[in-house]
Amino acid sequence: MRNPISEKSSLMKGEHNQADSASPNLLCAEGKPDLEKLWTEVNTEARRISETEERLGALMEDVFLSRDSFGCAAAARLSRKLAREDMTREELFPLLVEIFQDHPQLVASLAFDTIAICDRDPACTSVIQPLLYFKGFMAISTYRISHQLWKNKRHELAWYFQSLASEVFGVDIHPAAQIGCGILLDHATGLVIGETAIVEDDVSILHEVTLGGTGKQTGNRHPVVRSGVLIGAGAKILGRVEIGAGAKIGAGSVVLEDVAPGKTVAGVPAIFVGESSEKNPAQAMDQSLRCSGL
Repeated sequence: MRNPISEKSSLMKGEHNQADSASPNLLCAEGKPDLEKLWTEVNTEARRISETEERLGALMEDVFLSRDSFGCAAAARLSRKLAREDMTREELFPLLVEIFQDHPQLVASLAFDTIAICDRDPACTSVIQPLLYFKGFMAISTYRISHQLWKNKRHELAWYFQSLASEVFGVDIHPAAQIGCGILLDHATGLVIGETAIVEDDVSILHEVTLGGTGKQTGNRHPVVRSGVLIGAGAKILGRVEIGAGAKIGAGSVVLEDVAPGKTVAGVPAIFVGESSEKNPAQAMDQSLRCSGL
């Protein structure tokens, strides 16, 4: 089977920012995905699945083969996953199509996230899998919808989608949180991201991670995570601390203070254990505590 990891660059137009170019609020800053090529590859995979697994044929037809774009397919898949008695699939689908058409940058963000998953997750063997099966992708896609609604002052509908993501995917991201492009939520179960959190481009976050506050403070009270950061499973980052570009947070750590760029921290509370062994830990996805110079 084709490995999409080796083809990431062919799905990109221009260069997307890396960890060493991080600056304040580096959110979907540069470059754009080749949506036409991505859609062609997704469609090819959908046709293959339809031909080789008869029981998935109707799903492939409804979500992919009868659609004309990646955004439309994303709307179809998400409407199937999020449909409830209080908002049916027939109601959700045109709403999502309208949101994606009015805000094409959302579709670009979904494409960047798809590429990130294919590039970093060895379990991903096909470009169609994130949209079809991976709840981390579907959870952040639902967040992106809720965030756009929040920016449009449609707060009640934003809360509705946030609650759906929590219920369906086990992921709780406040609609006001700011999250960049090229994000991998690996497994995603139990992820919590608070209202004033900022997560820049090209960040990888594993399951059971909390980007939270420390109490009942108001204002900017949640973490800022710069580009290229890897946050290990079960890590808790609390308060308005900054995780510098290219840093690595060890699994199970509790981070209460700033982490300088390129550093690795671990423990409860987290302490410095060395320089990150990779320039971009988010892309390398090495969750060990191996550090350069040690």
